[in-house]
Amino acid sequence: MSAQFTLDDLRRILREGAGTEDGVDLDGDILDTPFEDLGYESLALLETGLRIGREYGIELDDDVLADADTPRELINAVQEQLSATQTV
Repeated sequence: MSAQFTLDDLRRILREGAGTEDGVDLDGDILDTPFEDLGYESLALLETGLRIGREYGIELDDDVLADADTPRELINAVQEQLSATQTV
């Protein structure tokens, strides 16, 4: 069985690690909303990356986190890392 990383997983990890800014609805259609517009800056994303890494047993480079501007981009990067880890 292959591990999957979904938008719901990302929402949960964001809420647990960095919380939610007032007025931001993470339950809405946020896939292509920039993290900055959602109230998450680089430090919050680094913490999110660490949490993802611990939970899923992968290591996300800081560059991956810096380059992922939206939830969709981060989810895709995590999925690529999970796929690469499972094929090794």
